[in-house]
Amino acid sequence: MTSAELDELLQHPSVWRASSAQGALKTLPTGFRRLDERLPGGGWPLDTLIELLLPAHGVGELNLLVPALRELGKGDPGPRRWIAWIGPPHVPYAPALAGAGLDPARMLVVRPRGLRGGDSPLRGQSPSQPSSQSPDSALWAMEQALRSRACAVALGWTDAADGNSLRRLKLAAEEGGSLGVLFRPQHRAGEPSPAALRLLLEPRGRALDVLILKSRGGTPGRVEGVVGRTGPGRGRPASEFLSPERAEASPTPPRF
Repeated sequence: MTSAELDELLQHPSVWRASSAQGALKTLPTGFRRLDERLPGGGWPLDTLIELLLPAHGVGELNLLVPALRELGKGDPGPRRWIAWIGPPHVPYAPALAGAGLDPARMLVVRPRGLRGGDSPLRGQSPSQPSSQSPDSALWAMEQALRSRACAVALGWTDAADGNSLRRLKLAAEEGGSLGVLFRPQHRAGEPSPAALRLLLEPRGRALDVLILKSRGGTPGRVEGVVGRTGPGRGRPASEFLSPERAEASPTPPRF
Protein backbone atom coordinates (compact mmCIF):
# COMPACT_ATOMS: atom_id res chain seq x y z
CA MET A 1 0.00 0.00 0.00
CA THR A 2 1.37 3.39 -0.98
CA SER A 3 1.47 6.41 1.34
CA ALA A 4 -1.26 8.11 -0.67
CA GLU A 5 -3.51 5.05 -0.38
CA LEU A 6 -2.87 4.87 3.37
CA ASP A 7 -3.70 8.55 3.84
CA GLU A 8 -6.93 8.07 1.89
CA LEU A 9 -7.85 5.07 4.05
CA LEU A 10 -7.21 7.00 7.28
CA GLN A 11 -9.59 9.74 6.17
CA HIS A 12 -12.49 7.30 5.95
CA PRO A 13 -15.11 8.13 8.65
CA SER A 14 -15.33 4.50 9.78
CA VAL A 15 -11.66 4.44 10.82
CA TRP A 16 -11.12 5.18 14.53
CA ARG A 17 -8.16 7.47 15.25
CA ALA A 18 -6.78 7.94 18.76
CA SER A 19 -5.81 11.56 18.14
CA SER A 20 -9.33 12.58 17.15
CA ALA A 21 -10.84 10.66 20.07
CA GLN A 22 -8.55 12.43 22.52
CA GLY A 23 -9.67 15.84 21.26
CA ALA A 24 -13.35 14.93 21.67
CA LEU A 25 -12.96 13.54 25.20
CA LYS A 26 -15.47 15.05 27.65
CA THR A 27 -14.06 15.37 31.16
CA LEU A 28 -14.75 16.98 34.52
CA PRO A 29 -11.93 17.98 36.90
CA THR A 30 -11.66 15.64 39.86
CA GLY A 31 -10.90 18.52 42.23
CA PHE A 32 -7.46 17.05 42.98
CA ARG A 33 -4.72 18.71 40.95
CA ARG A 34 -2.18 15.89 41.02
CA LEU A 35 -4.74 13.38 39.82
CA ASP A 36 -6.05 15.71 37.12
CA GLU A 37 -2.50 16.10 35.79
CA ARG A 38 -2.28 12.34 35.18
CA LEU A 39 -5.71 11.82 33.62
CA PRO A 40 -6.38 12.42 29.90
CA GLY A 41 -8.39 15.59 29.46
CA GLY A 42 -7.56 16.68 33.00
CA GLY A 43 -10.30 14.91 34.92
CA TRP A 44 -12.97 12.23 35.11
CA PRO A 45 -14.17 10.99 31.70
CA LEU A 46 -17.88 11.70 31.33
CA ASP A 47 -20.71 9.69 29.76
CA THR A 48 -18.90 6.43 30.34
CA LEU A 49 -18.03 3.82 32.97
CA ILE A 50 -15.35 4.19 35.67
CA GLU A 51 -14.19 1.45 38.03
CA LEU A 52 -12.82 2.14 41.51
CA LEU A 53 -11.18 -0.95 43.02
CA LEU A 54 -11.02 -0.99 46.82
CA PRO A 55 -9.42 -3.07 49.58
CA ALA A 56 -12.41 -2.22 51.83
CA HIS A 57 -15.16 0.37 52.16
CA GLY A 58 -14.35 3.72 53.73
CA VAL A 59 -10.79 4.19 52.44
CA GLY A 60 -11.70 7.61 51.02
CA GLU A 61 -13.45 6.57 47.82
CA LEU A 62 -16.41 8.90 48.33
CA ASN A 63 -14.17 11.82 49.27
CA LEU A 64 -12.46 11.30 45.93
CA LEU A 65 -15.81 11.74 44.14
CA VAL A 66 -17.38 14.57 46.16
CA PRO A 67 -16.07 17.52 44.07
CA ALA A 68 -17.37 15.91 40.87
CA LEU A 69 -20.70 14.97 42.47
CA ARG A 70 -21.15 18.60 43.54
CA GLU A 71 -20.65 19.82 39.97
CA LEU A 72 -22.76 17.14 38.33
CA GLY A 73 -25.55 17.67 40.87
CA LYS A 74 -25.93 21.33 39.89
CA GLY A 75 -27.52 20.47 36.57
CA ASP A 76 -25.95 23.51 34.89
CA PRO A 77 -26.78 23.73 32.05
CA GLY A 78 -30.06 21.87 31.97
CA PRO A 79 -32.37 20.47 34.65
CA ARG A 80 -30.96 18.94 37.80
CA ARG A 81 -30.71 15.18 37.71
CA TRP A 82 -30.52 12.47 40.36
CA ILE A 83 -27.42 10.94 41.87
CA ALA A 84 -28.29 7.24 42.12
CA TRP A 85 -26.75 4.92 44.75
CA ILE A 86 -27.21 1.31 43.66
CA GLY A 87 -26.69 -1.22 46.48
CA PRO A 88 -24.54 0.92 48.82
CA PRO A 89 -23.23 -0.91 51.91
CA HIS A 90 -25.02 1.61 54.16
CA VAL A 91 -27.57 4.41 53.84
CA PRO A 92 -25.96 7.67 52.61
CA TYR A 93 -25.64 10.01 55.62
CA ALA A 94 -27.66 13.13 54.78
CA PRO A 95 -25.95 15.62 57.19
CA ALA A 96 -22.50 14.74 55.86
CA LEU A 97 -23.68 15.00 52.26
CA ALA A 98 -25.25 18.40 52.91
CA GLY A 99 -22.08 19.57 54.66
CA ALA A 100 -20.09 18.61 51.56
CA GLY A 101 -22.34 20.72 49.35
CA LEU A 102 -24.56 17.92 48.04
CA ASP A 103 -28.36 18.04 48.12
CA PRO A 104 -29.68 14.96 49.96
CA ALA A 105 -33.06 15.49 48.29
CA ARG A 106 -31.46 14.64 44.93
CA MET A 107 -30.02 11.33 46.13
CA LEU A 108 -31.80 8.20 44.91
CA VAL A 109 -30.96 5.07 46.92
CA VAL A 110 -31.78 1.73 45.29
CA ARG A 111 -31.56 -1.59 47.14
CA PRO A 112 -31.73 -4.39 44.55
CA ARG A 113 -33.61 -7.60 45.26
CA GLY A 114 -31.46 -10.26 46.86
CA LEU A 115 -29.21 -7.76 48.67
CA ARG A 116 -29.77 -7.66 52.43
CA GLY A 117 -29.34 -4.35 54.19
CA GLY A 118 -25.72 -3.80 55.17
CA ASP A 119 -24.36 -6.70 53.11
CA SER A 120 -21.69 -5.91 50.56
CA PRO A 121 -18.94 -7.69 48.67
CA LEU A 122 -16.38 -5.58 50.57
CA ARG A 123 -17.85 -5.16 54.01
CA GLY A 124 -15.99 -7.40 56.44
CA GLN A 125 -15.31 -10.02 53.78
CA SER A 126 -12.16 -11.49 52.35
CA PRO A 127 -11.95 -11.79 48.54
CA SER A 128 -12.85 -15.47 48.76
CA GLN A 129 -16.03 -15.00 50.78
CA PRO A 130 -19.31 -15.01 48.83
CA SER A 131 -21.61 -11.98 48.74
CA SER A 132 -25.37 -12.10 49.18
CA GLN A 133 -25.83 -9.54 46.44
CA SER A 134 -27.85 -10.52 43.41
CA PRO A 135 -25.57 -9.31 40.61
CA ASP A 136 -28.30 -9.44 37.98
CA SER A 137 -30.63 -7.10 39.87
CA ALA A 138 -27.88 -4.71 40.93
CA LEU A 139 -26.39 -4.45 37.46
CA TRP A 140 -29.85 -4.20 35.89
CA ALA A 141 -30.80 -1.33 38.20
CA MET A 142 -27.55 0.51 37.47
CA GLU A 143 -28.02 0.05 33.72
CA GLN A 144 -31.56 1.47 33.91
CA ALA A 145 -30.38 4.46 35.95
CA LEU A 146 -27.61 5.25 33.48
CA ARG A 147 -29.81 4.86 30.42
CA SER A 148 -32.74 6.84 31.85
CA ARG A 149 -31.23 10.35 31.38
CA ALA A 150 -32.79 11.12 34.78
CA CYS A 151 -29.51 10.48 36.62
CA ALA A 152 -26.33 12.53 36.29
CA VAL A 153 -24.36 9.80 38.07
CA ALA A 154 -25.03 6.21 39.05
CA LEU A 155 -22.82 4.81 41.81
CA GLY A 156 -22.90 1.02 42.02
CA TRP A 157 -21.46 -1.55 44.44
CA THR A 158 -21.02 -5.09 43.18
CA ASP A 159 -18.46 -7.86 42.94
CA ALA A 160 -19.76 -10.20 40.25
CA ALA A 161 -19.78 -8.42 36.89
CA ASP A 162 -18.56 -10.10 33.73
CA GLY A 163 -17.28 -8.38 30.63
CA ASN A 164 -20.67 -8.38 28.94
CA SER A 165 -22.32 -6.73 31.95
CA LEU A 166 -19.62 -4.06 32.09
CA ARG A 167 -20.00 -3.35 28.38
CA ARG A 168 -23.76 -2.91 28.86
CA LEU A 169 -23.13 -0.41 31.67
CA LYS A 170 -20.66 1.53 29.56
CA LEU A 171 -23.08 1.64 26.61
CA ALA A 172 -25.94 2.72 28.89
CA ALA A 173 -23.79 5.58 30.25
CA GLU A 174 -22.96 6.73 26.73
CA GLU A 175 -26.59 6.59 25.61
CA GLY A 176 -27.94 8.27 28.74
CA GLY A 177 -25.27 10.96 29.00
CA SER A 178 -24.49 9.81 32.54
CA LEU A 179 -21.40 8.86 34.52
CA GLY A 180 -21.27 5.33 35.90
CA VAL A 181 -18.97 4.63 38.85
CA LEU A 182 -18.64 1.00 39.88
CA PHE A 183 -17.02 0.10 43.22
CA ARG A 184 -15.45 -3.37 43.14
CA PRO A 185 -13.04 -5.38 45.31
CA GLN A 186 -9.36 -4.93 44.57
CA HIS A 187 -8.92 -8.59 43.62
CA ARG A 188 -10.76 -7.78 40.39
CA ALA A 189 -7.89 -5.51 39.31
CA GLY A 190 -6.28 -8.19 37.12
CA GLU A 191 -9.44 -8.87 35.12
CA PRO A 192 -10.05 -7.26 31.71
CA SER A 193 -12.63 -4.48 31.65
CA PRO A 194 -14.11 -2.15 29.02
CA ALA A 195 -14.29 0.71 31.57
CA ALA A 196 -12.76 3.95 30.29
CA LEU A 197 -10.90 4.44 33.58
CA ARG A 198 -9.85 1.94 36.26
CA LEU A 199 -8.30 3.13 39.52
CA LEU A 200 -7.01 1.04 42.39
CA LEU A 201 -7.25 2.96 45.68
CA GLU A 202 -4.56 2.25 48.26
CA PRO A 203 -4.75 3.80 51.76
CA ARG A 204 -1.38 4.81 53.15
CA GLY A 205 -1.47 6.17 56.68
CA ARG A 206 -3.85 9.13 56.56
CA ALA A 207 -3.49 9.54 52.81
CA LEU A 208 -4.97 7.79 49.80
CA ASP A 209 -2.78 6.77 46.87
CA VAL A 210 -4.33 6.17 43.46
CA LEU A 211 -2.93 3.59 41.08
CA ILE A 212 -4.07 4.21 37.50
CA LEU A 213 -4.55 0.77 35.99
CA LYS A 214 -6.20 1.91 32.79
CA SER A 215 -7.16 5.27 31.32
CA ARG A 216 -8.55 5.84 27.85
CA GLY A 217 -5.86 7.73 25.96
CA GLY A 218 -3.48 7.76 28.94
CA THR A 219 -0.88 5.60 30.63
CA PRO A 220 -0.81 3.63 33.89
CA GLY A 221 0.90 5.15 36.90
CA ARG A 222 0.71 5.97 40.61
CA VAL A 223 -0.40 9.24 42.17
CA GLU A 224 0.51 9.46 45.86
CA GLY A 225 -1.40 11.33 48.54
CA VAL A 226 -4.31 12.36 46.33
CA VAL A 227 -6.84 12.55 49.16
CA GLY A 228 -6.31 13.06 52.88
CA ARG A 229 -8.17 10.33 54.73
CA THR A 230 -10.06 13.09 56.60
CA GLY A 231 -11.60 14.34 53.36
CA PRO A 232 -10.88 17.23 50.98
CA GLY A 233 -10.39 20.10 53.42
CA ARG A 234 -13.43 19.33 55.54
CA GLY A 235 -11.98 17.28 58.38
CA ARG A 236 -14.46 14.48 57.80
CA PRO A 237 -13.66 10.78 58.22
CA ALA A 238 -13.59 8.83 54.99
CA SER A 239 -16.61 6.71 55.91
CA GLU A 240 -18.87 9.47 57.27
CA PHE A 241 -20.82 9.83 54.02
CA LEU A 242 -22.36 6.43 54.77
CA SER A 243 -24.45 6.06 57.91
CA PRO A 244 -23.82 3.14 60.31
CA GLU A 245 -27.50 2.32 59.74
CA ARG A 246 -27.99 -0.61 57.40
CA ALA A 247 -29.90 0.01 54.21
CA GLU A 248 -33.06 -2.03 53.76
CA ALA A 249 -33.81 -3.91 50.56
CA SER A 250 -36.37 -2.36 48.23
CA PRO A 251 -39.47 -4.56 47.74
CA THR A 252 -39.64 -3.75 44.01
CA PRO A 253 -37.15 -2.62 41.37
CA PRO A 254 -37.06 1.14 40.66
CA ARG A 255 -38.75 2.66 37.62
CA PHE A 256 -36.99 5.38 35.64
